[in-house]
Amino acid sequence: MFMRIISAVVAALLLFSGVASATPSRGVTAKILAQWTVGDRDYVVREITIDAGGSTGWHHHDGTLYAVVKKGVLTRTMSDCTTTFVHHRGDTLIEEPAHVHIGRNLGTSPMVLEVLYVNPHGAPLSRDEPNPGCSFE
Repeated sequence: MFMRIISAVVAALLLFSGVASATPSRGVTAKILAQWTVGDRDYVVREITIDAGGSTGWHHHDGTLYAVVKKGVLTRTMSDCTTTFVHHRGDTLIEEPAHVHIGRNLGTSPMVLEVLYVNPHGAPLSRDEPNPGCSFE
C-alpha cells in the first residue's frame, strides 16, 4: 500500500513538473552600477541590455522598480496577455510589486534600460514565473 502511494506521488510529480516551469530570459545581459541598503530596503541600480528578439522571460518583482529606456524600444506585456506597454528611448516606467509581466525587444537593435530596484532587504531582483497562457514566450 505504501509503495502504491509513493508511486502515485512520483507519477503525479513527473506528469505535472513541466506545467509551471519558469520561462528563461533570452539575449539579456545586466550589470550592477550601484547598490546600497537603508533600513529594511535594498537599492540597486542596473543597466539591462536586451538584444533584438530577446526577452526577460515572465517574472515579477518583490519591490518597486523605476526605469528609463536609454536606447531602443521595450515592449512589456502583463499576465492577462493583452495589456501591453511600449516604451521608447527617454520614456520612464514604474513596475509595482507582484505584477507578473515580460519585457521584450521586438526591434532590430539592442534595447538598453537603466533600472532602480527598491526591494525589501534580501529579496532577489526578480522572481521567475511560468507563462500565464499567452501565445508567445
